[in-house]
Amino acid sequence: MSIMDKLKGMLKGHEDQAGKGIDKAGDHVDDKTQGKYRSQVDTAQQRMKDELGGQQRDIPPHP
Repeated sequence: MSIMDKLKGMLKGHEDQAGKGIDKAGDHVDDKTQGKYRSQVDTAQQRMKDELGGQQRDIPPHP
């Protein structure tokens, strides 16, 4: 059993909370890197949400 399978099992039924955590972690990385890797962070956030089966949300473009 892979780590992702274990995570999916633990988060089952809590996809919205997981999505909020992913957003918060990505925002923290953006703050620490002063937005230097913003597009990569946004892509990683979306892929994690897709992988965990949470609600798909469009990420708004950053100015």
